[in-house]
Amino acid sequence: MERTQSNKTVSTLGILASLVIVLAGVKIASDIIVPFLLALFITIIFKPFANAMRKRGVPSWLALTIILIFILVFIGLLITMITVSVQNFSARLPFYNQKLLVERDNLLALSQKLHINIERDELNSLFDPGKIMGYVAIALRSFSDLLSNGLLILITIIFIFIESSVFNRKLLFILNDERKLRYFQEIDDQLNHYMMIKTFTSAATGIILWGALALIGVDYAMLWGFIAFMLNYIPSIGSLIAAIPPIILTLVQFGLGHAIGVTILFAAVNFLIGSAIEPRIMGKGLNLSILIIFISLVFWGWLLGPVGMFLALPITLVMKIVLHSQPETRWISVLLGSGYDIRNINHPHHKHPGQASPAVN
Repeated sequence: MERTQSNKTVSTLGILASLVIVLAGVKIASDIIVPFLLALFITIIFKPFANAMRKRGVPSWLALTIILIFILVFIGLLITMITVSVQNFSARLPFYNQKLLVERDNLLALSQKLHINIERDELNSLFDPGKIMGYVAIALRSFSDLLSNGLLILITIIFIFIESSVFNRKLLFILNDERKLRYFQEIDDQLNHYMMIKTFTSAATGIILWGALALIGVDYAMLWGFIAFMLNYIPSIGSLIAAIPPIILTLVQFGLGHAIGVTILFAAVNFLIGSAIEPRIMGKGLNLSILIIFISLVFWGWLLGPVGMFLALPITLVMKIVLHSQPETRWISVLLGSGYDIRNINHPHHKHPGQASPAVN
């Protein structure tokens, strides 16, 4: 008995050591891995639409062509939007500079009234348009690095779509078990369901914010709407990050009152879509702990950079479903969950804690 327990401990330690080595290798090779993962993320987004077209009788090659054309047009519009926004920002830099100086003087006057000692030099460093341009340059450099791998990403997307048509047959041949194949299909269906709904709700968030900011008169409203759409794929913190630049710009353009209004706008839209509409459409939800979602964002973001934050939730969701399928690892799935799996533990009809828990949603 002791030898069996010792063997299990050694085996567990060996698995953990192997996992650490694999993750270290992924971290070192992240520059190579990230473009492929980004291609996988884009494929996951568009796969439900490709499946829907196939069900309507559209040939696979035509569905793939339509999706690729859409991706190319989308990238072209994105490049144009960013280029025009940067040019306009550069042209309006003197205006922003003047507004920042006015806000600085107002803040200094307010601090004197409240008898708060604030150094003018510190405020000058904070209200420096040069720093803003520096941040813009960093963002553009990151975007240009991403576009440099654009051809590789596009080719990878094509091959993933082609491979997906025969992947199930390969799995059936390897597993030789239709029940296991159905289980993998269930994982694929749930992931596609999540990504399709997330895409629609993210698009709705971006469009509403774009229209509202345009009505208010905030500069680059379309850009902020697009950023809100993209960052909405990152749970919890994505919408918060997307709100910061337009709120700051509104403060510079129109003052504190409008900035508070834009803050309320972002909070209301994200609450309405993220907390009210999306869970109703999603069904019972992902059944993932909020703490686990946050930890996965931090971990995969550290390991793979920004792309890792986009992939954090799909990866964690797949891990939870796989762990839930095996009795010996189901306890880990319960730890990753939000508590939905054990909601009936104190129910009067509950007989034994070893009963099979409900299917993961």
